[in-house]
Amino acid sequence: MIVFEHVSKQYSQDAYALKDVSLSIADGELIFLAGPSGAGKSTLLKMIAGIEKPSSGRVSVNGQDISKLKTSSLPYLRRKLGLILQDQKLLNDRSVLSNVMLPLVVTGASSTEAEQRARIALEKVGLPDKAASLPMALSGGEQQRVAIARAIVNRPQIILADEPSAFLDRENANKVLGALKAFQSAGVTCIISSHDEQFLDQASRVIYLSQGQVVNTWKSSLAA
Repeated sequence: MIVFEHVSKQYSQDAYALKDVSLSIADGELIFLAGPSGAGKSTLLKMIAGIEKPSSGRVSVNGQDISKLKTSSLPYLRRKLGLILQDQKLLNDRSVLSNVMLPLVVTGASSTEAEQRARIALEKVGLPDKAASLPMALSGGEQQRVAIARAIVNRPQIILADEPSAFLDRENANKVLGALKAFQSAGVTCIISSHDEQFLDQASRVIYLSQGQVVNTWKSSLAA
């Protein structure tokens, strides 16, 4: 479970990215963070990953206070997380397969295991035939799905996706969302920030942010 308790992130006297946010997210939920640009969605995701620390309040993941983690402990936390950022940061001098293998290689997996799991991850996002391609040869939607494969190759407990459908056409956006929903169906907690209101009914719950505050929360019409 992920819990925010009166969390604020303040950059100056009048500049808040988050202000007194309290919420909880249960294991296995598919959560959408909605709201305009600058509402605090990206900051909230970065808090969960330990990339940003709160100015006040407490963020805990599975009972662990993220703000109290030492820098040396953050890599262990992030092995449980799959991060999908707007800038995919794929390495253009390596094949798609090598990009997806990278999280496993850096954590000490054998090359055989890393390749096997990377190929399975590419199959899950519908790109097994692109393993030998370079990222620059792919469409934007394909690159985003490679980023998802890389995010899930470590079998994370939580996926954090920051505007994963941004700049994609409707067909590719639906493919990206479909891949994320498949992981949530397998028990992975998925937290997705999005401007795309057409996706909101597919969430377990929608949390609406404005000016760094939670202003509304609702269950979608399709939620159980």
